[in-house]
Amino acid sequence: MNLKNQILNKDILDDNELWAELKAGDEQAFSILFKRYYGCLLQYGNTFLPFSEKVQDCVQDVFTDIWVYRNSLSSTVVVKAYLLSSVRKRIVRLQQRDRVFNKSKSVDAIEFLFDFSVEHRLVSDELTAGKVMQLNKVLNVLPSRQKEALYLRYHNSLSVDEIAVILNVNYQSANNLLHRGLLNIRKEWKGDLTLLMMLLMNWI
Repeated sequence: MNLKNQILNKDILDDNELWAELKAGDEQAFSILFKRYYGCLLQYGNTFLPFSEKVQDCVQDVFTDIWVYRNSLSSTVVVKAYLLSSVRKRIVRLQQRDRVFNKSKSVDAIEFLFDFSVEHRLVSDELTAGKVMQLNKVLNVLPSRQKEALYLRYHNSLSVDEIAVILNVNYQSANNLLHRGLLNIRKEWKGDLTLLMMLLMNWI
């Protein structure tokens, strides 16, 4: 089998298989995971430091550490959640170092700054377009932690357990953030709940 075919075969491996091969020192597996998640991690990092070159540095540093310390990494991680959590922690440390936050503040102090913009591809009439504008407005006035929890749940398709790990809270606290966020949205939502869920699933 030539090198091109080997790379193509690895590209269809799932995260767990690639993680195992990465830990064994496989550079191709590392490269595929990097390409698979680099854009997602940049987008998440930009929710804390919008359009900052420092975000790129943080993401690249996370992958560098993964490669350097691969032998000591856990074999049983949810790769996407692990990467998101690692980027989040590194950005917090960067902000603490730069005195954006007092050193006494923890990972919980980081502010989620992302402005939601629900995808317009599925909008087929003026009424639905109005609902999209309404949902964007409601989402963007939610408390920071609720916004972040909803972003991780609907935009990144993470489980409550995975969200809890990223936010450094227990399962119940993560579930409460999601529940309160949805309650706040529904208080302001006038219309079909099916449409609401469809729009939530199409955040960008």
